[in-house]
Amino acid sequence: MPRKEKSKLKIIPLGGLSEIGKNITLLEYEDDILIIDCGLAFPDEDMLGVDLVIPDVSYLEANEDKIRGMVLTHGHEDHIGAIPYVLRQINPAIYGTRLTLGILKNKLSEHVLPYEPQLNCVNAGDVVKLGQFAVEFIHVNHSIADACCLAISTPQGVVVHSGDFKLDVTPIDGEMMNIARLGEIGKKGVLMLMCESTNAERAGYTPSEKTVGKSLEYIFNTNPDKRIVIATFSSNVHRVQQIIDVSARHGRRVAVTGRSMLNIVGAAVELGYMSVPDGVLIDINDIKRYKPEELTLITTGSQGEPMSALYRMAFSDHSQVMLGRGDLVVLSSSPIPGNEKLVGRIINELTKNGVSVLHDRSVEVHVSGHACQEELKLLIALLKPKYFMPVHGEYRHLYANREIALDMGIPEQNIFISDIGKVLEIGKSGAKFAGLVPAGKILVDGYGVGDVGNIVLRDRKHLSQDGIIIVVASVDTDSHLLLSGPDVVSRGFVYVREAEELMEEIRQIAADAICRSLECSHVDRIELKNAVKDDLTKFLYAKTKRKPMVLPVIMNM
Repeated sequence: MPRKEKSKLKIIPLGGLSEIGKNITLLEYEDDILIIDCGLAFPDEDMLGVDLVIPDVSYLEANEDKIRGMVLTHGHEDHIGAIPYVLRQINPAIYGTRLTLGILKNKLSEHVLPYEPQLNCVNAGDVVKLGQFAVEFIHVNHSIADACCLAISTPQGVVVHSGDFKLDVTPIDGEMMNIARLGEIGKKGVLMLMCESTNAERAGYTPSEKTVGKSLEYIFNTNPDKRIVIATFSSNVHRVQQIIDVSARHGRRVAVTGRSMLNIVGAAVELGYMSVPDGVLIDINDIKRYKPEELTLITTGSQGEPMSALYRMAFSDHSQVMLGRGDLVVLSSSPIPGNEKLVGRIINELTKNGVSVLHDRSVEVHVSGHACQEELKLLIALLKPKYFMPVHGEYRHLYANREIALDMGIPEQNIFISDIGKVLEIGKSGAKFAGLVPAGKILVDGYGVGDVGNIVLRDRKHLSQDGIIIVVASVDTDSHLLLSGPDVVSRGFVYVREAEELMEEIRQIAADAICRSLECSHVDRIELKNAVKDDLTKFLYAKTKRKPMVLPVIMNM
């Protein structure tokens, strides 16, 4: 019996559009939902005190009975980092390649979950049936091993999700992206291509990872008398492998520092994705046994993250490593947008301490893991999709990818720049946007998930900019008397010992406001607090042109 036209395929991004990171997309058909990736993002500068940002999955919570599984493209934080938090709300079966699941297991071991996660290992080339969806994992090159794009068979046609990819014809692991299989899928017909957009503004091709190896060889040859410290992304297993290989060729021992670096290198070695010659890898605690020129240190902190191993080294706060004039620091990465100041701060501090620093602007020690324009064109040419949706990037990246699709002959009306929570419906009669589902940002602060919202952030911003004035007083509302105080405490507003006159004025204005309120026939504590707050706010702005937070604490005895 033929399906009714009302059964349409829904594509619902819950993250990763008009932002960097937090990648998660849903495919929904009738009573089946498939989740693609579940990543986190790092907080913006105005998210004071926030550690991580994860997607709002309330739509998935409300439709948990429809979820048939979660499929992962690769093991980067922006694609799997939110899973430990999301698994507190839902428990889908999770499918990923060996290294991806190895990294995920390490992350999950740090969290207490109400149930055992359902982790299912797949290989490139495998097909997994999940409800009315059949997902084929296809090998691609990226800056982490075991990355895949996904060809998803649906009742409406094949949807391809590129994941993060680049075309590397000389990859470190010897396996080029499976363009032959992508070409076969393209010949059969592709309904929709969801294509990553990170490097859509950059012309040409992304250089091969092997070009970094040549630069590393040059650095080791020209600095035989220095201890070499290399900061890179912990997940870039191929980069770490090249650093170990060149170190071994130059007779150096290698020590690894930084929690994420230790976790991922441990998982990669255990699973066979990295090979380390005997005796080359040593514990960071044993580095004092060797001369500086006999050592290479591989560390986290290439993005200038506070509390990372490199940050602690730069500011002389690392328990095992002190950097000085005999050291060379290599930043084998490029700053993620928004991290430029943090990276610059580390470079400045290292240089101030006499440490030599090399980074991507001075020598080619980093290549991107993302496709540039010609590679994006190649993918579109291979797949020949009817519809095209740019994903993974800020709006300018999505728009640049749209322009590429137009150049490749995809009609304008068949290209959809979406937004998180926006539903795209595809049926036999065409594709169109059709409504919204709940979506947004959930903020993680310490162990708290979602308990920091706009009001808390507003208060934190207020406190960080103007400080706080606390007024403490005891009253007897029945007798209409001020019993003690008011005492005034200032934090982040003025240095009290140098502003005694101002503090006395504040105390007097607060006392006047309290006494005035106590004179009323009916004393309301909320009105009493508001009177103190309003009078002090007006006075302080007139006196200082500043608006500290005023917090009255009124106790009724």
